[in-house]
Amino acid sequence: MDRLDRKIIAALRDNGRATYADIGRAVGLSPSSVHERVGKLEAAGVITGYHATVDPRSVGLGVTALVGIQPTDTGSNDEIADELIGLAEVESCYAVAGDEAFVVKVRVETVDELEHTLGRLRRIGGVARTRTTVVLSTRFEGRPNNRLLDADGDGVTS
Repeated sequence: MDRLDRKIIAALRDNGRATYADIGRAVGLSPSSVHERVGKLEAAGVITGYHATVDPRSVGLGVTALVGIQPTDTGSNDEIADELIGLAEVESCYAVAGDEAFVVKVRVETVDELEHTLGRLRRIGGVARTRTTVVLSTRFEGRPNNRLLDADGDGVTS
């Protein structure tokens, strides 16, 4: 991945709907060159997808919580993770160091629905306990970190 690929990735992370012409103007390439490079980045698994960012409250998901999941001594992290994949209300799952094996981000409609979801999490085989932090407000989320995608790829911005 060279300097131009890094610039293309940064442009797409800032605006996933940018046209190849827009990106080309920003990085100094023709639209066809950008298209070719994006295709290669997709094929290499660097670019893994595109999605719309939606305000959760506007689609009825007004409660967000971060839930730490501590396994039993005999609990299998792989089996727990497989069960978590099946819960639509679990948006993200992070394997972490510490007492918990996972921290998951849960979004639901109401506090009552959060209580129901926590019960479902606790009933997963191999889960000993959960620890929940309810999010009161979100200052920012999903912000692209383009620090290492600057012109030189060294993390130093000018």
